[in-house]
Formats: sequence, C-alpha cells, structure tokens
Amino acid sequence: MSTHELYTTDPGEGVWQIPATGSARFSWEYDGGRERLLALYQKGKDKQWDGAKRISWDTEVDPYDPLGAPDEALTLYGTRHWAKLTGKDRGELRRHYASWQFSQFLHGEQGAMVCAARIVESVPDLDAKFYSATQTMDEARHAEVFGRFLHEKVGMLYPVNKSLRELLGDTLRDSRWDMPYLGMQVLIEGLALAAFGMIRDTTGKPLPKQILAYVMQDEARHVAFGRMALRDYYRQLTDAELREREEFVIEGCYLMRDRLRGVEVLENFGIPRKEAEQLSEQSEFLALFRKLLFSRIVPCVKDIGLWGERLQKAYLEMGVFEMGDSNLDLLMREDEEIAEALDRERFAAEEAQRVAEVEAAIAAGAEGAEGAG
Repeated sequence: MSTHELYTTDPGEGVWQIPATGSARFSWEYDGGRERLLALYQKGKDKQWDGAKRISWDTEVDPYDPLGAPDEALTLYGTRHWAKLTGKDRGELRRHYASWQFSQFLHGEQGAMVCAARIVESVPDLDAKFYSATQTMDEARHAEVFGRFLHEKVGMLYPVNKSLRELLGDTLRDSRWDMPYLGMQVLIEGLALAAFGMIRDTTGKPLPKQILAYVMQDEARHVAFGRMALRDYYRQLTDAELREREEFVIEGCYLMRDRLRGVEVLENFGIPRKEAEQLSEQSEFLALFRKLLFSRIVPCVKDIGLWGERLQKAYLEMGVFEMGDSNLDLLMREDEEIAEALDRERFAAEEAQRVAEVEAAIAAGAEGAEGAG
C-alpha cells in the first residue's frame, strides 16, 4: 500500500524541494583530527545496528492504543467534547495522536538524514565529515523503523507539521555550514530526544519503548557531536555573529513549541482550528510536556556558548530558563544504559526460549526411544 493512501490529509507535493545553498568543502588533510571527535566516530561505527533484526517486529500492537496513553494525556479530556466520545471514538483519538506523534518523528528523522548529509558536504574538517557520515546512516535507520511502525502497526500517517517544515526549510536554506548543526543537532534533535524520552519512560507498550530506546541511544551521540563541533567553532565568532545564531535559536524554539500542540488531530475530529488551538494551550498535560521538552535544548545552547541576554529573556518568557542547569551528560548516559538493559532482557528471553526448545527436543527424543523400546 502506498504511504499516500495512509495519510489523514493530502501531504501535498510528492517531493519537497529546497534549493541548495553554500559550498561543498574538501579537506586534503587526512591525518589526525580532534581526538574526542574521532573517538565519537569510532563509537558511531561500533554502535551500528539493523532495525529489521534488533527490534521485535512480531510484537502485537493495538492500533487503538499503541502507546498506552492515559486519558489525561489526551487534550480533549475534561472538556465538553470528551463526554460525547464513545469508547470507540476514544480509541480512534489515541490512534490519531500516536500517528501524529510518530509521523512527526518520521519526518524529523528524514530531515536529520538530509541535514547530516549536508554537514558531510559542507563542514570543512575531515573528522566532522567522518562522524556525519555515520550519523547519516543512523538517521536513515531511524526513518526506516518509524515508518515501519506507522505502516505495519498503526496504519495511519500525518503530513509534516507546518512548524517543523518551516524550521527544516530555514535550516537547509542557510548557506553557513554551521546552521545544519544548530537547526538539526541542537534544536530538532534536542526536542525529539526529550519527546522520545517522555514516551519511552511512560509507555507500557514494549514495541514503541524498544524503538524509542534504541533510537535515543544513537541520538545521544548526535547531540554530543553537535556540542563538540559548535563549541569549538563558536569560540571564534564575533559578538555580532553569535547574536545572529541566537536569533535563529529563539525563532526555532518558538516554532518547536508550536509544533507540539497536535491541533491537526483535533481538527480531524471536527473541532474548529481556533478552538483546537485554545484547548491545546489550556491543556495542563501539554503545558508540562512542552516545558519538559526543552530539557535537552536549553543546556545544550548554553553549553555551546549561545547565552546572550535576548536568548535568556526568551527562555524566561517560555518558562524554561531553569532547564539550562540540566545535566546533559547524565541524561545521555541514562539513554545508553536503558538501551543496553533492553538488549540484555531481549537476549535473556531469547536464550531462555532456546534452552526450552532444546529441553523439549531432548524430552521428545527420550519419549520416542522409550516407545521404541
């Protein structure tokens, strides 16, 4: 079945084209490089995995409750519309929200793949090109697994959210080589990591938990890459150049905040857009969700050296300024440990199954021998 048949609304043109700007850069220095970045490149090679094999795709998923979302997480809960929904309607609402969330993850991962490829092309240093090449493969794998989950388990997709599309366009149209880092590695990836983590840590459903944990294991490296490269580069910039990057971050953060309202879902349930926007703004769960989603972005922006007065003021207005003190290194270690723990559980279950199969075969053989005797 074509993906276009599964979209809730027409996604528009089959191929979205963004004119390329900026220069492709070659480096003739093949020896050496930054030790930290080359170590991250080695880790990127070591940690490659196959989405068709590492994830348990035979796990059953209820399309009308793919994530095990509680009623309180649904924007309509507690409103005048909620009582009108039948049990079937509420299941359909859960399906739409899961489809909307994972569709934006899917579109974001394709954007990350394109941005990583752009970094390979435009970044001047060979060590950064090496790592970006491994990231491009990571992002392709992420798009593969999110797409498969939506096609096979949910059976529904949403078009790319307008705010995400706008930030992707702004990031890719900019000719400065550091902007794909800033737009993708810091803003889009940082926000996605926080969203992934919130669902990973709250869902009781094994398949989405597994997908998100393994994707987050990769994404933690990507954010670390962006931090290393930009921290080194931004030390060399003038105050005026830094202010330009801060303006981009401010605009991007407002776009990312607006991206998370899920207004499109409510519109598909017959609620006018203006009311859908009001309901989304009034939702206590969404307000908490939006705030926590900046837990990865704010400390990263601060760490790379973008912390001017205007940017701090914007974060105060968004209510996320205190997130600047979050420990990114600790969060990334936890992401790694959770993925490794899931692997151990999976390997233990597979080993137990193999042992049971061997024991059953031995028992069957013994019974056959006794019967023959």
